[in-house]
Amino acid sequence: MDEDDAREEIAQLEARIEELADVVESCRKVILASKAAIAAGGLLILAVAIGVIRFDPLSMIGALAAVLGGIVLFGSNGSTSKEATAALRAAEARRAELIDAMELRPVGDGGSR
Repeated sequence: MDEDDAREEIAQLEARIEELADVVESCRKVILASKAAIAAGGLLILAVAIGVIRFDPLSMIGALAAVLGGIVLFGSNGSTSKEATAALRAAEARRAELIDAMELRPVGDGGSR
């Protein structure tokens, strides 16, 4: 592989790595929000069940929707996060492989002071 081609592929991989890191971070935030929705909905259902809050059909539907929606978001973003993490690791490994193959010389003091 030509060194210019390798540099271009490394640049493309670095852009892809940054993109995948953003996806993983976004998934992490959605997973956190989904856990909060599950907890809030569960607490509301529990409060109604033990009688702390008077039963209201609208709030119960909202609580059930929060729990179910949180579960769906958690599951889909969890799998997306795993896939993006695997792709991120593969891209980082390929980048490292390309850099190692370039046989770069270290820049340091050559004793020319």
